[in-house]
Amino acid sequence: MTWSRSTIATLAMILAVILFFSINIASNIFFRSWRLDLTENGLFTLSEGTIDTLRSIPEPVTLRFFYSDRIAAKYVGLRAYGQRVRDLLQEYVGHSNGKLKLEVIDPEPLTDEEDLAVAEGVTGAQVGGDTLYFGLVGTNMVNGREVIPLFSQDRERYLEYDLTSLIYKLTREKKPKIGIVTNLPLETGLGGMQAALQGRSQPFVIYQQMQETFDLQFLEQDFDRVPADIDVVMIAHPKALNMKTQYALDQFIMRGGRAFVLLDPMSEIAKQEVDASGNMAQFATMSSAASIDTLLKSWGVAVDPRYVIGDGKRALSVNTGAGVKAYLPWLGLEQEDFNQNDPVIGDLQTLNIGTVGMITPIDGHTTKITPLIQSTNFAMQIDVSKVQFQPDPDDLIDNFIPTGERYTLGLRITGPAKTAFPNGPPAEPKPPATATGPKPEPLPPQIKEAKDVNIILLADSDIFNDNFWVQVQDLAGQRIAQPVAGNNDFVLNALDNLSGSSQLLSLRSRGTSRRPFDLVDDMRRSAQARFSREQKVLEAKVADTERRLQELQGQRNAASQPGQTKPTEVFSPEQRAEIEKFRQQYLSSRKALRDVQRRLSSDIDFLGGALAAINILLVPLTIAGVAIFLAVMRRRRKSQPKPASEEQAS
Repeated sequence: MTWSRSTIATLAMILAVILFFSINIASNIFFRSWRLDLTENGLFTLSEGTIDTLRSIPEPVTLRFFYSDRIAAKYVGLRAYGQRVRDLLQEYVGHSNGKLKLEVIDPEPLTDEEDLAVAEGVTGAQVGGDTLYFGLVGTNMVNGREVIPLFSQDRERYLEYDLTSLIYKLTREKKPKIGIVTNLPLETGLGGMQAALQGRSQPFVIYQQMQETFDLQFLEQDFDRVPADIDVVMIAHPKALNMKTQYALDQFIMRGGRAFVLLDPMSEIAKQEVDASGNMAQFATMSSAASIDTLLKSWGVAVDPRYVIGDGKRALSVNTGAGVKAYLPWLGLEQEDFNQNDPVIGDLQTLNIGTVGMITPIDGHTTKITPLIQSTNFAMQIDVSKVQFQPDPDDLIDNFIPTGERYTLGLRITGPAKTAFPNGPPAEPKPPATATGPKPEPLPPQIKEAKDVNIILLADSDIFNDNFWVQVQDLAGQRIAQPVAGNNDFVLNALDNLSGSSQLLSLRSRGTSRRPFDLVDDMRRSAQARFSREQKVLEAKVADTERRLQELQGQRNAASQPGQTKPTEVFSPEQRAEIEKFRQQYLSSRKALRDVQRRLSSDIDFLGGALAAINILLVPLTIAGVAIFLAVMRRRRKSQPKPASEEQAS
């Protein structure tokens, strides 16, 4: 049977359509996790830490993504971000070996889906009169539940970290355990044991929040090893630790433990304790900057106990009894003072701390030191002695000479580190011959080097002080805390970050999907600068013109005769010429302004048209060019004479 050309062409088209759908179905099944990410910052390429976390999920996890698609579609930026979150979640599912289940729910107004979103803790945001739901709820097979109430575009750079952190929390077996080494009255708040005995003690608000999130265990400040079940050690303004305890902490770090360290050249909390008791013997408790010097040296940093940092731009206002004045050593830090690339601190808006010290790297350190919190460049070092007893805010301001240097107040220490005890554990005093009881267990073999430590160090401990960051009200016997700064967020973020898996700690901020038109912005700024200059010239000319006209009008009125209904024309030809000149200048300046605006619009319109043409035409033209090139090469190959051997064979 002979088929016509049209029949063959029709069958070929049908087979091509079948092949097209077959390839799409097969690729969706077998190559679902394959991606080609050409974005500048690899926005859609998962980090190795995330992939390892997903592959190690022990039990199924369900993710419910609540997204008001119809409302978000009205806003380009919001729609793009919503699509990015959805694509990233699908990417997570593709790498989870079937352990992640994704449900996308569109909570339209007045529907069961909206009721479910509210019940699950997703926050509805008001956008243009509509309620937008844009959050995520994760649950595991037991009763674990984690929520991202609202995806904020301001936190887009931490999107992967937030998603991986949510999944990690759902798959870990128990709360992280924090070992606390401190001389601060965290459990009783200001007033310490004296307030506790009088029944008026209240724990610091941050400590209460820590209790809800973590399993806390206080460690005595004299121990030879850190318990094996401790995930993170928080060293918060301790007394001077002996070598045995510092060795125990050193080995905890060398074995992969993490530490959140808060040291203070002068603790306002301890100062209040000394002032309240009148016991000057406790004077030494006001500083902890040198309490773990041996460890700090091995980490490659130093905290100077002699100085606190005063900052003229960030000084908090205090009521001295003689009025409200700026107190240089108490700082209200703002977002530009924080490292935007670290998920612990980058999203904070404010942080209030007092009499904070400075941290400096020391020569020869092997660790990587990344500043997290810095002063402004309008700051200087202030001798501790000037703020210990009865500091005078006016005196501090009078002697304030900013150095132009930004001082590091908090930082992260990562990378390789060597033990602070290269010669082995410190020698222990021998017990007396008459001592009885069981012998202490031998210490584990010493680890002398760690490949990757992770320590967050802050040169302040007053971050816990309620007076600095929160207003607490008693309502029907319940404490209601209204924060005025992000102290609580920083402490909880730091502990949460450090208690995460090694894979989670490897994640850092990523780029955002929002791509500003830098060239357009530069063009607009340049044109606006020209516009502003000409506008000022115009305003000056107009003002001068009005002044001269008023003078001339005054001369004209003065020359008018009494009883005349019309003023006498007293302008000379020179004056009329001058008025006409000013009018022409006014008109020409207005025309120049309109020209600047037109040039701005035309330049931007031309650029937009060029970009649109490139986006629309470049790909088709490239494909067409490749096709033409292949066709030419094929025709050339056919037109070339065959070798003699091939002709004989044929």
